Amino acid sequence: MTDKKYKIDTEENKEFLRNGALRLLEFGRRFPSPGGGSYYLGDNGTPWKDRNRETWITSRMAHVYSIGAMMDVGDCTELETVMSAEVCAELAEKAIAGLAQGELRDSISGGWYAGLTAEGKVIPSKQCYAHAFVILAASSAYLAGIEGAEELLRDAIETYDRFFWNDEEGLAADTWNTEFTELDPYRGLNANMHTVEAFLAAADALGDDTYRIRAGRIISRVIGWAEENDYRIPEHYREDWTPDLDMNIEKPDDPFKPYGATPGHGIEWARLITQWSLSSGEDKQSNTIQAACRLYERAVADAWKTDGAPGLVYTTDWKGSPVVHDRMHWTLAEAINTSAVLYRVTGEEKYAEQYEEFMRYLDEAVLDKSCGSWYHQLDENNKPKDTVWPGKPDLYHAFQAMLIPYSKPDVSIAAAVKASIS
Repeated sequence: MTDKKYKIDTEENKEFLRNGALRLLEFGRRFPSPGGGSYYLGDNGTPWKDRNRETWITSRMAHVYSIGAMMDVGDCTELETVMSAEVCAELAEKAIAGLAQGELRDSISGGWYAGLTAEGKVIPSKQCYAHAFVILAASSAYLAGIEGAEELLRDAIETYDRFFWNDEEGLAADTWNTEFTELDPYRGLNANMHTVEAFLAAADALGDDTYRIRAGRIISRVIGWAEENDYRIPEHYREDWTPDLDMNIEKPDDPFKPYGATPGHGIEWARLITQWSLSSGEDKQSNTIQAACRLYERAVADAWKTDGAPGLVYTTDWKGSPVVHDRMHWTLAEAINTSAVLYRVTGEEKYAEQYEEFMRYLDEAVLDKSCGSWYHQLDENNKPKDTVWPGKPDLYHAFQAMLIPYSKPDVSIAAAVKASIS
């Protein structure tokens, strides 16, 4: 019976994921700050009020609890308390109100600060990464009927279009100064990846294919770079979009700009590319989906158990050898998502078998069964570590991994959840 909970399309697996989602919603409920930002959560979900309150975390929590507001939670015999849809909606409303008019909104120069320090001082810069997550949060909240979400979504898109989207290049810039007067020459694919996610969500929420087409333009460039590098995607670029393959070679475990290839991003790109392809009407055998399969397979071959122990390594060099052996929870979450999606799309049993492996590893090593949620960082021996990701700052990756395996692969997760209860 135990093994059945790891196998896709069993009732035991569906229940395992459903309970996991509900546990996460309960774990994160203390995130709102009085000023409208999200606190960084600690090991047991207690807010760490001495850490920064950041826009990307706030947006992710708004996204998660907006989805929670649309879920039919029902009864759960394994949990003492279950978050109701009404409580999820209240928490989502706090985060959306905070983004719309709270402490993270720059009422002078526009857009959103990267974040605030514990003392309330502005963290310099305006980040594409954070602004993409504001679009994602507002799109999900709009579908959930959260007050103020539609206005926030249109505001976020207008700001993004003005400062980050480059229509000539078909890509997004990365970072401005706080006043939006100086653009940093760095260009990065992490922000562009979450732009694709945000654009697809906005297209689904608003019924506007402008943003689906833009997502496709980004994807076309990414597939080209992947093909040139044996499907290991370069992460960092100079101002003219030439790859900087040695960036941060002296600091390889940077949480946002690590050196080398990041297999977790190859896996995540594969899922987003598949979603875009299906939503754009392409055939399941299209070249785009074949490219997604190659990205996923390259990343899993490079990262999964590559050093002898279960888990997916954080980074590799350009030949696929591990550089940072630590296991980040988000990489596993994306592996769960993408293996399930590719199984749905291709019908190939190897993806179902990998999904089962990932689910077993989640249960045996990554779930924190004492304090809740998932360990965000493990070492190469699968022992908890906190050098890159101390605590458990947000729910986004883990929560989505509890829903995406049984959601439609051609729409964004919030739209899929809404469609499932309509």
